[in-house]
Amino acid sequence: MRIGERRRLRRDPLAYVEDLCQRSTSDVIRLPGGGWCLGEADLARTLLRDQEFNAGRSGFFGDLLPTRAAQVEVGHAVRDVLRARLPDYRTALSSEVATLPAVSRWPATGNRLMYRCLADLLLHPGTPAGPRRWADRAAAVGVVFRAPRPWQRARAEVPRARLLAELTEQVRRRRQHRDGEPRDVLDAVLSACPDQVADRTVARVHLTMFRAIAAPVAASLAWSLLLACLHHTTGPRWPWPTEQIVREALRYRPIPWMLRRTIPCPTTFADTSLRPGDLVSVSPHLLHHDPRHWTDPEAFRPGRWADSGGHGHYIPFGAGPFACPGASVAQTLVTEALTALAEDARLTVTGGDLRAAMSEGIVPRPFTLHRANGRPNNHHDIERR
Repeated sequence: MRIGERRRLRRDPLAYVEDLCQRSTSDVIRLPGGGWCLGEADLARTLLRDQEFNAGRSGFFGDLLPTRAAQVEVGHAVRDVLRARLPDYRTALSSEVATLPAVSRWPATGNRLMYRCLADLLLHPGTPAGPRRWADRAAAVGVVFRAPRPWQRARAEVPRARLLAELTEQVRRRRQHRDGEPRDVLDAVLSACPDQVADRTVARVHLTMFRAIAAPVAASLAWSLLLACLHHTTGPRWPWPTEQIVREALRYRPIPWMLRRTIPCPTTFADTSLRPGDLVSVSPHLLHHDPRHWTDPEAFRPGRWADSGGHGHYIPFGAGPFACPGASVAQTLVTEALTALAEDARLTVTGGDLRAAMSEGIVPRPFTLHRANGRPNNHHDIERR
């Protein structure tokens, strides 16, 4: 990719991929960095759902787990423990939101909030101080939430190594004394990993899940806040239920940048011939903004989720065999957090920018949230409680 292309991509990644789509004469779009992107919903559905392109292990775990069955087992075990611990998460939310200042800088504040509310689910309170201390450190310096600058990411390698060492020792100890239901995500990962998986590898799987839970949930919360506040600036209340805000934020600004598959055999998509080994991607943003399948896709309209019409291919958590098994739990985590922030408060933002920043997904650029005591932003959710 040429320097000019890289600059355009960094400046506004979503506008960049939209421009590629508009300039392409085919629904199979050539990407400057190599590979292809499918810009049409039916082609995307084929790539994400057909067994031909989704056999074998998911690339999410790399080579950490030996089989696809083990990957699925880990995903389901983690989802189940998060679902079981939702009451603890709600309690933590209530406590943590009460400590937030009236003016806060996001998405950094959201990252800290989500980590503090999830910390006891990731490593239960009875875990020794060492791993919990290094988990806190990892969350603060760019291990869990990707640091924006290369020097910051380099500095995060030491806390990452220390956290992995502490987690490895925890895995060794827990394997010697297994008992009862999983108490946290580490227990869930350990229960689902085959016995032959090394202690350090189990620790790496836990860190992978740790990041995959906290970072997207925090980014989705930040987008939900920003979009709701920018699109409703009059009156004390948001006119939409928070669940609809979150669903629309996940449509308008989905976190995944590209969903990639490797072509296993000669294939043709829309008259474009692809060879084995070619990388083919689906852009959730392009599909969520396709006017052929969505009504008024460039508008942020949470109310569209009150009815069943005008909805296109919706893939904020992927689709098909490799879709995120915890999608419904993740949406609940974001919705609960947004509800807690809006309760008995008026929320406004300054410095908001709808352009996305590239991290390990599509995240908001920094903005300032003002949270004033007063009437709730959202009467639907207050009444529901």
